[in-house]
Order: sequence, then structure tokens, then C-alpha cells
Amino acid sequence: MKTILIADDHVLFREGMRNIIRYWNDYEVVGEASNGREAVQMAKELQPDIILMDISMPVMDGIRATQRIMNDLPSTRIVMLTMSEDEDDLFASIRSGARGYVLKDTPSKRLHDELRRMLDGEAPLSGLMASKVLKEFGRSSSPPPSQPNYSEPLTERELEILKLMVEGLSNSEIADRVCLSENTIKKHIRSILEKCNSSNRVEAAVYAVREGLVN
Repeated sequence: MKTILIADDHVLFREGMRNIIRYWNDYEVVGEASNGREAVQMAKELQPDIILMDISMPVMDGIRATQRIMNDLPSTRIVMLTMSEDEDDLFASIRSGARGYVLKDTPSKRLHDELRRMLDGEAPLSGLMASKVLKEFGRSSSPPPSQPNYSEPLTERELEILKLMVEGLSNSEIADRVCLSENTIKKHIRSILEKCNSSNRVEAAVYAVREGLVN
């Protein structure tokens, strides 16, 4: 069972998250911090597998707390769980070492799926924030090559699924959208990653945009 530390200055939110996670059989809340300084201290003491970190907190904000935790505990997986849609907060969080950036209006099932994907090596991002990351990659990357460099062409179904990945949909949401089972979607995504020479969904999405495979 994976352990979670919740860092948020709102008591009601922490209580709500604890009650939600109680119904997840694969996670357990081991602590709650009301500010960034407490989060740093409790991370050292409890060494949780995952920290759900708010950005705006008193005493020390979530970004500074993330930097300090990652310096001491680089294997800790920190996900920013916040209301902020600000690009500066997003990229500052990524630079600080956060593994993901999820908005608080995300449904609980989606959050559970995102955390599971993160443990598998993915980078959970809410759909809106994923589009901001892709936009930034598009600005900073070099022009795409004239010919795609994947070894095999993507099938029509794989292109459809790749487009939904770019939009930030989870596996279960993609399955609902294209009327396939989630296991089938996982098989398609493995094939897409292999063909695009990508190690995770974000890399595949960036590659797709660079290559003009999706808008």
C-alpha cells in the first residue's frame, strides 16, 4: 500500500481528501501538513511515497517546500494539487521537482488514475495544464523534421487515441470516448509510445505536436 502526505492549509480540504483516499484500497494517508514548513518536516519523518501539495500556503509555499523536499528526498513523488491555473506556478512547480500538476476540480476517480499512472512513470497533468506544457515545448523546440522518424506508421485508431492523449484524457476517459475497454486502450498506448520512441505520455504528446500528427 502506498502512503500519502497531504499538504494544504484548508482543514476541510484535507479532511475531504482523507475521506476520499480512505475508499482507495491501494493508498493510505499517513499525515497532514497545514503549511510548507510542516510538509518538509513531516516528509523527512514519514517519508511518504506521494505528497499532494498545495501551492498557496502560509509560512512556506508549496513550491519552496517541494524544492527542499526534493533536495533531501529525491525519490519522493510530489503532485501539486491546486486551484492555480497560472503558467508561472505550473513551470515553477515542474522546475522545483514536482512530478505532476493537477487542478482541484479534478474528479476523485481521475485523480486516482493519475496517481497510478505517476507510479508507472507518467507525469500527471490536468488537461488544461497539459496544453500549456505542450505550448511551451512548441515555443522552445526546434522545427520538426520533414519526415516522421518513427519506425512504423500509426494506425488510424492509434492516431485517434494519440489526439485524446494530447487533450489530457485519462485511459478510462479515452476508453469511454472511443467505446473500447481500458485494457485495449493500454495496449494501444504501449504501441504508440514504442512507435513514437517515447517513454511516457507527455513525451508522446509533445512528439505528436512537433511532427504535426495532431493539431
